[in-house]
Amino acid sequence: MLAPALRLCILADMFALSRFRHSLLMLLPLLFVLAGCQEDQEHSPAPPALDSLAQIRAAGELVILTRNTPSTYFQERNDAAGFEYDLAMAFARQLGVSLRVETADTIEQLYLQMLINQQPLLAAAGLTADPARQPDVLYSQSYLQVLPQVIYHSKAARPRRPEDLIGKRILVLKDSVHATLLKQLQQQHPELSFDTSDTVESVDLLRMVDEGQIDITLVNSNELAMHQVYFPHIQLAFSLEPALDLQWALRQPRKRSDTSLLDAVNSFLQQSREQGLIDALVERYYGHLDVMGYIGANAFAKHLQQRMPQYESLFRKHAQEFGLDWRFLAAVGYQESHWDPQARSKTGVRGLMMLTQRTADELGVQDRLDPTQSIRGGAKYLAQMLERLPDSIAYPERYWFALAAYNIGLGHLEDARRLTAQAGLDPDSWIDVRSILPRLSQKQWYSQTRYGFARGGEPVHFVNNIRRYYDILSWSTLPASEDSILGGLHTPAIKD
Repeated sequence: MLAPALRLCILADMFALSRFRHSLLMLLPLLFVLAGCQEDQEHSPAPPALDSLAQIRAAGELVILTRNTPSTYFQERNDAAGFEYDLAMAFARQLGVSLRVETADTIEQLYLQMLINQQPLLAAAGLTADPARQPDVLYSQSYLQVLPQVIYHSKAARPRRPEDLIGKRILVLKDSVHATLLKQLQQQHPELSFDTSDTVESVDLLRMVDEGQIDITLVNSNELAMHQVYFPHIQLAFSLEPALDLQWALRQPRKRSDTSLLDAVNSFLQQSREQGLIDALVERYYGHLDVMGYIGANAFAKHLQQRMPQYESLFRKHAQEFGLDWRFLAAVGYQESHWDPQARSKTGVRGLMMLTQRTADELGVQDRLDPTQSIRGGAKYLAQMLERLPDSIAYPERYWFALAAYNIGLGHLEDARRLTAQAGLDPDSWIDVRSILPRLSQKQWYSQTRYGFARGGEPVHFVNNIRRYYDILSWSTLPASEDSILGGLHTPAIKD
């Protein structure tokens, strides 16, 4: 016989098993229901994935890949600028989203970034369709046609046909359409040779021709129009046909039938042509523009007599308010607008002191075309530049640094000062920094900086012009009792 304790354990186990079986029977219907729900979920259609355009709208931003070049995207004073940037910004506004810009150093890197990035985006960098990439890349319709042009030094014999390029030192941008065109010419003229580089941009190539470092380069017609004014020794030899179509590029979506973003891009570009946006951007960036404002002495004398009397009291009043020499302020105004309060530039700056909209907003200027507001805003901005410069920069050179910052932005000026120090020169000397500033337009240098490409030659001419105008104003208006900033003054405040 079983011991009583053992019999009790067996009875307890039988009772527990009975309870478990009862619970299991009670749970079976629920398990069947859950299994049915799971089966329904597995066989029910998944919610549709968002197409490319919907993803951009859901994220609230459009991302573009571009390059930091004068014809695509760069910082101008306090604002972003560039043909591709402005066009992409208009597209983002149409979509009702913000714009985020990412840059690539080379064309190859740009395509690589586009292909590995998981989000829908655009590559907007003056591209032309590359058949070798088209299995993975979609191209928009053309938004601008340009001609590839052969550039030579004006003192050399003019090449008039491809065979005239044989024996010349030719350099073009690596992975560019110009390299492709030269390879095609090599098939017809095997003696033709050329080099490529991904450490330069079109503006570098033009400078190298201008300085005689190379004989020939190829750039697009829009790039030549933008830069020719800066390089007096470059000339157009001939153009290559046919014209090239500039296009935006998109990564091939995972679902090949998803054409939502490409359709939206093409529709926008079509509207931009029909409504004049493309023409306006062409005029702004590629139209002939005498950006340095060179004028004859006769024109200055005429404006000094006819325009200056209307605004002299305003220059005096607001210069005194911010501790400036009024002639210094007036000279800046003349360089900017020729003392024309209604002046409007193709780059969007306006008024007598030619303030950008962003700068005007920061300064509290509500109407840039109002001469009183414009002059006061310009005086305040110059005073801010003087104040924000490092204490190590002494007067009177502090004025020239402030003018450079007024023209190009404090960030770019600091980039130039760092490059000056790296070159073993004095970053607090205007003469030294002036010699380095043009490097901001050369890729080998601006690629090392924080703020990237800038028209480094412009502030040099800007400062030189203002100093010349200031000299004339001082000679023509300076009483014996007044000091001038060129006479050795070492404080910013100049009182009449």
